[in-house]
Amino acid sequence: MAAATPNFSTFFQGWLSRQEEFLRQLETLLSPVDGFDRSRQCGDIIPRVIAHYREFYREKAAAVEEDVFLSISPPWMTAFERSLLWLSGFRPSILFPIIGASVAEELSPGQRKRIEEVKAESRRREKEITQAMARLQETVAEQPVYGLIKKFGNSVDGEAPELHAAMEELKAAMRAAVGNADALQGWTMSEVVEVLTPVQGVKFLAAVARFQLRARRWGMERERVAADDTN
Repeated sequence: MAAATPNFSTFFQGWLSRQEEFLRQLETLLSPVDGFDRSRQCGDIIPRVIAHYREFYREKAAAVEEDVFLSISPPWMTAFERSLLWLSGFRPSILFPIIGASVAEELSPGQRKRIEEVKAESRRREKEITQAMARLQETVAEQPVYGLIKKFGNSVDGEAPELHAAMEELKAAMRAAVGNADALQGWTMSEVVEVLTPVQGVKFLAAVARFQLRARRWGMERERVAADDTN
C-alpha cells in the first residue's frame, strides 16, 4: 500500500513540469503575432491540455485505490496547497472566479447563461459530495479518519475482524467520494471549456494553470523559509 505514494509523487512532479510547459505554450498563443491563425492553434492545443488533466485523474485514481487515506492529505503537496483542498483536490467552484478574471468581459449573453447553469449544477453536486463525506466522518465517531486508521491499522488483521470489515467498508465509501469529487472537477472544467471559444478557452486554461503553479511555488517558498528558520 505504501508504495503508491512515492510512485504518484514521482508522477506528480513530472506532471507539474508538463503543466509548466503547457502554460508556456498557452501564453505564447495569446501573444499577438502578425499572420498567426490564433483560433485554429488554440483549438488544437485545448484537447491536449484536457488530456493532460485526464492523465492526472487516471493516475490519481490508481493511487486512491491503493491508499485512499493518503489522498485526503496528500504528501505530494505542500502544506499551503493542502490548506486549499476540498477532499483531495481543489473545489470545482474555484474555477468560476478564474473565469471571471480571465474572460468575463468577452462572454456573450448566451455564454454567460450557460456558465451560470454549469456553476449551479457544479455547486449542487459539490454540496452533495461534501455532505456525503461528512456522513462518513460521523460513522467513525467523529474521529479524523486518517488518525483512526493510524491507531488501529497494525492490529486489525486477525485481532479485530469486525473492525477490519468496517475499515474496508469505510475505504470503499471514501474511494467513491474522492472519485466523485475528481469526476466533478473534470466535468466542470470540460463543460466550461465547451462553452468558450478556442481563444477564450486558452485564456481560461492558462489562468487555471497559473493558479495551480503559483499555489505550488508559494507553498514551496513557505516551507523553505520555515526550514531556514529552524536551522
